[in-house]
Amino acid sequence: MFDVDQFIADCRAAYADDPSHKAVREVAARAVSNPGQVVRGLGEPKRAQVQKLFHAPDFTILNVIWGPYMTLMPHNHEMWAVIAIYSGREDNIFWRRIKGASDRRIEAAGAAALAEKDARPLGRDIIHSVTNPLPRLTGAIHIYGGDFFETPRSEWDPESLTEGRYDVAKNMALFEKSNSFLKAS
Repeated sequence: MFDVDQFIADCRAAYADDPSHKAVREVAARAVSNPGQVVRGLGEPKRAQVQKLFHAPDFTILNVIWGPYMTLMPHNHEMWAVIAIYSGREDNIFWRRIKGASDRRIEAAGAAALAEKDARPLGRDIIHSVTNPLPRLTGAIHIYGGDFFETPRSEWDPESLTEGRYDVAKNMALFEKSNSFLKAS
């Protein structure tokens, strides 16, 4: 059975041994290799949300539940991340800064579809947008090598692709908007 406290302890121990994403990714990959156990340990996803499992100045673990068809605009983290899917799918578009663009715009540079049982690292400098392409909730454990909520970072306007300051409150409101969609359907 997936035990949240043991998972946190294992992630913290892996991070203490190796402050890169490598050892933490292995812990996350082992956990999501049995998605049913993760669902039993965390509970069946019922609504879009970001649930803090562990939060410290140097390390954050979240249970992220993406609403149906939910999309989060391009953003960066300014720290490495590990994304481990235990239910559904998370599609990522990866972006890069356009060299010489005075307005700090970005352009698409690649993509990855993460499905149940996938655990993928994202480097410190990655810019990505996220979409749940499914008509149901997607569950993912997100692990960050830093303070996800307090680290200053950027987001890019989804239409103009110009850079601005990341707004945590605005992005958390997207989860509530998705829950309104869930209730209506």
